[in-house]
Amino acid sequence: MKNLRVNFERLVRDLEELGAIGQDPKGGISRPSFSLPDLEARRWLRQKIEEAGLLYRQDGAGNIFGRLPGTRPLVVMAGSHLDTVLNGGRYDGSVGVLAALECLRRIKEEKVPLEKTLELVSFTDEEGNLVGDFLGSRAFTGQLLTRELKTARTQFGQPLEEILQKAGLSVDSVLRAAGERPDLAAFLEIHIEQGPVLEEEGVSIGLVSSIAGKRYYQATFVGRSGHAGTTPLELRQDAFITLSDFALRATQLVARKYYGNTITIGRVLLRPGSFSIIPGEADFTLDLRSQEPESLRAMEEEVLGLASEVASTRGLSFYHRLVDSTEPVRTSEPLLNGLKALCQELGYDYRLLPSGAGHDAQILSAVCPVAMIFIPSVDGLSHTPEEAINPEDLEKAANLLLQALISLASE
Repeated sequence: MKNLRVNFERLVRDLEELGAIGQDPKGGISRPSFSLPDLEARRWLRQKIEEAGLLYRQDGAGNIFGRLPGTRPLVVMAGSHLDTVLNGGRYDGSVGVLAALECLRRIKEEKVPLEKTLELVSFTDEEGNLVGDFLGSRAFTGQLLTRELKTARTQFGQPLEEILQKAGLSVDSVLRAAGERPDLAAFLEIHIEQGPVLEEEGVSIGLVSSIAGKRYYQATFVGRSGHAGTTPLELRQDAFITLSDFALRATQLVARKYYGNTITIGRVLLRPGSFSIIPGEADFTLDLRSQEPESLRAMEEEVLGLASEVASTRGLSFYHRLVDSTEPVRTSEPLLNGLKALCQELGYDYRLLPSGAGHDAQILSAVCPVAMIFIPSVDGLSHTPEEAINPEDLEKAANLLLQALISLASE
């Protein structure tokens, strides 16, 4: 079966059909989980799974599966997610699900004998539009808490329970998803790189060595508002100036002491937000990431300590709340070695690289060995309408996945 290849024209058609679902007036794709476009995409995927003669199922978290049975129930799984950020791109997540679908179709069409069972998966809400990243894969692996779900509100203001009910699900069904999980031998995920490294080096295949962990905080500096024209500079408790001071010093700290790690303040809201009033409150997001657990913990402690110090020095208060947290993971060395060997057999150049972004594979690592295949993002862009890939890169990645699934399911 070493000469077996995907039907790439069919895979491209699938991407084009899916890309027509959820088109945003701003030019991108908007398919947040359980929105009308997402529900349409789910129906579309179910139809494709059933047309291929695969066994369709959906678990209590809304994760979608297509199964190709082997002689044993032990499962080799591949996939990603179909949901998008608002006004995002058409390839983030989608290439992983549809490449897995195409691989299973080809294996079934060619009647390849399987020792293990194969499944494709599309996980719910990887992008975190509802209540934090990875709702589906966290439910699948039993990493959710009842209390968090019962009280959760989505970024759209609605209670999570309400959105789940409209999709025919519930908090209880989400929590039961882990009990529906089959025994897993491995999980593989194709994804766009979401960065510039592969394109700059002219390499079509990235094999992921590790996935960064993150700490995502919602934070606030609280000072005192005052009239912009009558309050002397030396008497001000300006939340914006305090945030600016912290942002610069924290970035310098991470760059100097934690090289290779990242810190990002992605959103800022000043209150009261008036033209002629000193900001008395600065709400902001704080994103910390690292490939190493010890480095992540040390950086987190030092950055939060710096925020408290800056606030105290300027006469303000600092408050913070952890919104989401993941641990760094290493991908499976045996799976990685297998992918390296297959790349050599197929004549594909590859590069080992870490992932700074989180992925469902990161969450699945709690229950089985995982590996990831990256393809280049044109200009390094992702989560934007301009997100693009080169078809040749996807074809190579899909053929690599096909051979990997055959190999793993034949052992």
